[in-house]
Amino acid sequence: TLKQHGAHSLSLHSSPAAARPLAGCASHGDSACGHHKKHSDNQQRSDNLLILLILDGSRELLVEGDIVLPRTRNALVCPSNNCFWKKSSNGLVLVPFTVSNDFSSSDRSVIAGAMATFHSKTCIRFVSRTFEADYLSIQSRDGCYSAVGRQGGVQVVSLSRNGCVYHGIAQHELNHALGFYHEHTRSDRDRYVRINWANISPTMQYNFNKENTNNLNTPYDYSSVMHYGKTAFSINGQDTITPIPDPSVPIGQRVDLSAIDIKRINILYNC
Repeated sequence: TLKQHGAHSLSLHSSPAAARPLAGCASHGDSACGHHKKHSDNQQRSDNLLILLILDGSRELLVEGDIVLPRTRNALVCPSNNCFWKKSSNGLVLVPFTVSNDFSSSDRSVIAGAMATFHSKTCIRFVSRTFEADYLSIQSRDGCYSAVGRQGGVQVVSLSRNGCVYHGIAQHELNHALGFYHEHTRSDRDRYVRINWANISPTMQYNFNKENTNNLNTPYDYSSVMHYGKTAFSINGQDTITPIPDPSVPIGQRVDLSAIDIKRINILYNC
């Protein structure tokens, strides 16, 4: 039986997936998962409250708000490379996928738009599944979440129609599926952010644990689409994550992949 751990906000962690965590809505933004913004909407919203509401009824066992358990390997630490999608002889990394009929044509356009950035900026190509055994099944379940990295077989990426079908949120979950964790959990995060443990429920603090990550020799990225928002999982409205040394630095955007997000994908997959 899967147990819900609550909504969490996800921040991109540059590391391929740990065993089979799903990263989802809760990990989308400043607050627990509230960075669900329409790509066309210039107004940045706090994902914390929105994502918490969305994930409240999730039946999946989630960690960091939108990463599916069990977790048996660390992000980006994948010696066998089995947790990454394979590169074709033409140099492109093909990621087969299907999209549930539950999505409207408008929803499908949003998802296609999110994928288009990967196509134009990296060697990743999301392609409609034909007969491939390993593929992403994009569904409207009870939240926004994804496993981290290639899991093998059918791999659900959930984008609930009730709050998850936005450009940046779709990118966030797809990036989890490529093998990336939340930014605030990377191994060197204490040099760049302060975690305010007193503002986080004891039952939710595991979402802020550091991971043993391969950071791909890239700098910490406050602007990553994988970063939690400042009030993610807050129990009192106060910040749970404070950028240092400048606390005014914005974090938790869900508008688009950042330049460093794109760079990491290209490094990880040797594009």
